[in-house]
Amino acid sequence: MIYRYPLADDTVTKDDREALAQWILEDPSPRFTMGPLVRQYEEKWSNWLGRRYSVSCNSGSSANLLMYYALLRSSRLKNKKVIVPSAAWVTTIAPAIQLGFEPIMCDADYDTWALNRRHLRQLLEEHHPGTVTLVQVLGVPHNMGDLMELKNKYGFFLLEDSCAAMGSSYHGKKVGTFGDMASMSTYYGHQFSTIEGGFVSTDDKDLSDMLVMLRSHGWVAHLDPETRAGMLKKYEIEDIGTNFVFCEPGFNFRLTDLQAFIGMRQLNRMNWLVERRSENHRLYKQLLGSRFITQAYDDKTTVCSIHFCALAANYEERNYIIKMLENESIETRPFTSGNQGLQPYWFREYGKFSSSMANKLYHCGFFLPNHPYLKKEDIEFICSVATKAVQDFRKRGK
Repeated sequence: MIYRYPLADDTVTKDDREALAQWILEDPSPRFTMGPLVRQYEEKWSNWLGRRYSVSCNSGSSANLLMYYALLRSSRLKNKKVIVPSAAWVTTIAPAIQLGFEPIMCDADYDTWALNRRHLRQLLEEHHPGTVTLVQVLGVPHNMGDLMELKNKYGFFLLEDSCAAMGSSYHGKKVGTFGDMASMSTYYGHQFSTIEGGFVSTDDKDLSDMLVMLRSHGWVAHLDPETRAGMLKKYEIEDIGTNFVFCEPGFNFRLTDLQAFIGMRQLNRMNWLVERRSENHRLYKQLLGSRFITQAYDDKTTVCSIHFCALAANYEERNYIIKMLENESIETRPFTSGNQGLQPYWFREYGKFSSSMANKLYHCGFFLPNHPYLKKEDIEFICSVATKAVQDFRKRGK
């Protein structure tokens, strides 16, 4: 179905496509796999974000897997227990299961829908995990002051899933700069797109080197010369000029220069993309905040969201609103990822995770479109449909 108001729209413009085609046709030696443009792209992203190192990869899901595996291979973990959020995408949690961590699910916060602060403290006291995974849910930053205090107190590694929050900031500090490592996604419809793609960003040189190796076969080929020489010396391997030395059991999650070309062009307009999404989110909040439960944040916070999410009063009301939105050609979907503990991959292994807020997100949440090309009158119309739907449903209930 083609919607008049799709949930997401492509940030790759006609000018981007034409520039890419011209570059492809004019390149004298077309080898478009990972090359110098990828490295330029990584540096450009690091400079924009404000982190020392960024390692690109083929998706945000792969970025999450790389973060977990880099920690595991670093031998710096005190244990394999990891607290994971109930409100998350499946591949925020799946790598923990795949790599043999012991995931412990945390309830959703009432305000931000990220890790519930009271429940998190209880889990930290009870389990003393080596790792905590945070999702900056739908672009709304969590209360990072509280979380960083807990990090300092309990000494866990923080993995920050910022895949849907690039461009958001908490009290002047950009999302993606809080965790020991942070993942981002440049999937279609996200803040900017390389069609498929992702990053892991960090300030830790050792973790960055591990990520570089794991991203590409586990070999030394893409390490800086000094680190590469040190790695060969460590394993007593003579340097005869070959890069086919595999120090880690790695993957092939490489990005291509084709995607890097697209990404660098969009980074040139990243500030505009952030501004447009933030304006849209604030307007949604203004128009719907009194009728629905929505995420809360203060005026020192910038929200750059991929969708706006609201909570209906109950499951039946949510489904009625979705039906009315669809009737007006407004794309929406229920927030079933609001509680991963109700998904079969989780409850088949660990039992169903049930808590008041996570369950409410799962049963009552619905998404509304947000992308840079929405106009003020588009959002006003979308909100009028959602508002009329909830009014009609409640009248019928009486």
